[in-house]
Amino acid sequence: MPDDSHETTYPQTSMTRGERIRAAARTLRTPRTASWVATETEVSVKTAQKYLDQLVEDNVLRTIKQGDQTLYCVDQLMATYREIATLQREQSREELTRALESMRAKITDWKESYNVETPGELRASIADVSDADESRMRRETASEWEHLADRIPVVRAALNEYDWATDRDAIPV
Repeated sequence: MPDDSHETTYPQTSMTRGERIRAAARTLRTPRTASWVATETEVSVKTAQKYLDQLVEDNVLRTIKQGDQTLYCVDQLMATYREIATLQREQSREELTRALESMRAKITDWKESYNVETPGELRASIADVSDADESRMRRETASEWEHLADRIPVVRAALNEYDWATDRDAIPV
């Protein structure tokens, strides 16, 4: 995922102002002001504010008050709901089950291979390794482990409500 701590250029010729603002807003990992988004997307603060407020109304972003400033950030709850719906629409129950089993098996293998219980313990074990390739491998494994640990609850939620969602998502004929 992109880090929003550095400037990103949104080409004015290929994207409209609204498209640039929506693209920038969807990558916000830390809360930002409309002024910051305006600078990033090369639009006026008023224009940024207009599109950001629309994204708040659409449950894509949420606002946080910090003193007299309004900050915008991704609405993680709604983003997770959308992700669950996408999984339910694009994958069968069996595919989701296999994915969940695969994620859990990888984590179990890492626990046994490295004799650790958490990605944090795996990262800490780098101090005991002198080989640079092994250190790199442990860092990469810890990152993937953290990613899978975040994905498991999302896939579980998609499976738990699979029938309910499928029934409600059906288009009546």
